[in-house]
Amino acid sequence: MTFVLRSLVAALAVAICTTGTVFAEGKALEPFNGKDLSGWKTKEPASRSKWKVGTSKLVANHPDKIDFSASGSELVNTEGHGVDIYSEAKFGDHRIEVEVMVPKGSNSGIYVHGEYEIQVLDSYGKEKIGGGDMGAIYQASLPKVNASKAPGEWQKYVIEFRAPKFDDAGKKTANAKFLKVELNGKLIHENVEMKGPTPTGVSGKEAAEGPIMFQGDHGAVAYRNLKITPLE
Repeated sequence: MTFVLRSLVAALAVAICTTGTVFAEGKALEPFNGKDLSGWKTKEPASRSKWKVGTSKLVANHPDKIDFSASGSELVNTEGHGVDIYSEAKFGDHRIEVEVMVPKGSNSGIYVHGEYEIQVLDSYGKEKIGGGDMGAIYQASLPKVNASKAPGEWQKYVIEFRAPKFDDAGKKTANAKFLKVELNGKLIHENVEMKGPTPTGVSGKEAAEGPIMFQGDHGAVAYRNLKITPLE
């Protein structure tokens, strides 16, 4: 093997490419810069968007509403009935770390690859949880336990995801799979295979790479500390 070829192989071994993005092996990307909405698009008309960058907390005596301040680095859907927002960057096999704050009774979702939804809902204190509750993989798998915190508290997801695989002709050869999902340090899913996308994703189509999308057309919600790391 020539020196040049060895160098190319070594470079490929420590880099994973996504659309418009090159990762060093194991290096996390932060697609949300904490300053503005650069690098993000809305699925519906931007004129209806309620997404802003700042700081959130629950309104005193109204825990179903967000008290928003423009000073801060959180991604905040200040009201319900807005629009969904997704990253321009796309990813293959990857690990997501993100924190979410849910007002009382509110509803959102994390769409991995823009197409497979991990549910975000105020499910605090529920003894019996269903397919729409916090941590559910929508229409696919119930969480093993209810790991939800109270409304207004920050909660952390860790999601490890394997993208669907396709041959050179574009035929799918392997389904997408959630290798692991943790909520607030508790394992709630393991090796959940997805036969198809969740309804109301970015495109409704599966692909080898996809963005991350946050649902904003239901309730108020806030996200912060989003990190995405490629999996080998």
